[in-house]
Amino acid sequence: MHLAQIYRETAAQFPHKTAYIYANKEISYDAALARINQMANRLAELGVEKGDRVGLLMPNIPDFPTVYYGALSLGASIVPLNVMYRPREIAYIMNDSGAKVLVTAEPFLPSVLDARSSLRTVRHIIAKTSQVVPDTHNLDTLLQGASDRTPEVAIGDDDVAVICYTSGTTGNPKGAMLTHHNLVANIEQTLSCQRFDAAAEDVGIFVLPLFHIYGMNVGMNLGTRLGLTTVVIDRFETEPVVQLIQKYRVSIFLGAPPMFIAIVNLPNIRDYDLTSLRTVSSGAASLPVKVLEAFRELTGVEIMEGYGLTETSPTLTTNAAGPVTKPGSVGPAMPGVEIRLVDDDENDVPLGQPGELICRGANVMKGYYNLPEATEEAFKGGWFHTGDIATKDEDGYYYIVDRKKEMINVSGFNVYPREIEEILYRHPKVLDAAAIGVPDSYQGESVMAVVALKPGETATEGEIIEYCRQNLAAFKSPRRVQFRAALPKLPTGKILKRELRDEIVKNLP
Repeated sequence: MHLAQIYRETAAQFPHKTAYIYANKEISYDAALARINQMANRLAELGVEKGDRVGLLMPNIPDFPTVYYGALSLGASIVPLNVMYRPREIAYIMNDSGAKVLVTAEPFLPSVLDARSSLRTVRHIIAKTSQVVPDTHNLDTLLQGASDRTPEVAIGDDDVAVICYTSGTTGNPKGAMLTHHNLVANIEQTLSCQRFDAAAEDVGIFVLPLFHIYGMNVGMNLGTRLGLTTVVIDRFETEPVVQLIQKYRVSIFLGAPPMFIAIVNLPNIRDYDLTSLRTVSSGAASLPVKVLEAFRELTGVEIMEGYGLTETSPTLTTNAAGPVTKPGSVGPAMPGVEIRLVDDDENDVPLGQPGELICRGANVMKGYYNLPEATEEAFKGGWFHTGDIATKDEDGYYYIVDRKKEMINVSGFNVYPREIEEILYRHPKVLDAAAIGVPDSYQGESVMAVVALKPGETATEGEIIEYCRQNLAAFKSPRRVQFRAALPKLPTGKILKRELRDEIVKNLP
């Protein structure tokens, strides 16, 4: 069963049911499917074939699933792009994936057009826009008069549905190849969790970005599989979201820690009726226990925290898979997921002791696109190595305690220091640089740059931050900069980043 087929079956079962509510307008499943088919047929006319890649840079709007399922209907792979990416990042991912088409929306047109001259493989740019843009297809105009017949393309379980780029330790993102089988398997694993309570009668809400694997698969694809009615919002704003939950009696809410932090701290939150909420889940980053407790006190609903990665489609563990929610834990393994905690020699660690979390299951990616060596390294011994350090209790619940790698987790987005450092070293005044993650009460972690300037040079914190923001997505850019005469190093010249981070965190106010 592939994802486009799932959409067709849901539309056949619930043709007149509302699939999406957006800007007070309702779109039925059969109307949404007709537009998906139109998209597929127009893409085919533009030369998109099975195995091609289609870039997708859009906010949460109904046209996101239109393009997503439309491309999948042809056997093409979707390459989702973070809406915060800058032109340099867009160009790298489009070129690395070999995308033939890039579909975007008006807010991101300037970045796409800035990147255009660097796009080596993209033949067509399609934009949801009110502007007239030379050499660019207007999405709505393109779909007018298009055939809504269902494309007849044979799609296999092992065909790649999505290539999600995740930040790489070498400074360049790596494309995780997720097959139809990977994504569908994780949907079914989620639905088989004993406490994940969802049915076609429920109303969900897209607060998570659909370009992120969590919002894409656990939100959009799972919602399609169930036939949910989903409220669509293009960006998270606390009070408007709470108003929509009350207005549409939303019962399923999948979010991330910053969202729950914002909700429980909304000054007039008790003015709203949130009693419709029933199944609430948090992922992408660690949820503070005090926020879980505050949300439970406010709504009577337990947030079920989980854990996963882009490479695992995404969910590996969740409190929904166990009989109870344990605050601070990411829960037991999902049904069908095998997990081991191992030491540096790949030996299983004793119960209660920390070890690297390695896993295998039907939801684990096919590999990294065009990176056989990185794939082989990630799958040492036939198990996918997450790089995260965890412990397990006697009930089989996991606790994430540290990261083996230097990755920084900003609001659920993976940020690797090397990519930031590459930009810092391009600054003409910078001699040495290190990027580290520091605790952030809202984002979980934020990026701090520690910089040593060349002799005789001066620079301000704002100057360094602005330089990074011109070249990196905002969530990757440092929020703070600390200047030092020199950075601590080993005799080999390697910067002691863990030592640096420990010292800085210890002295933070």
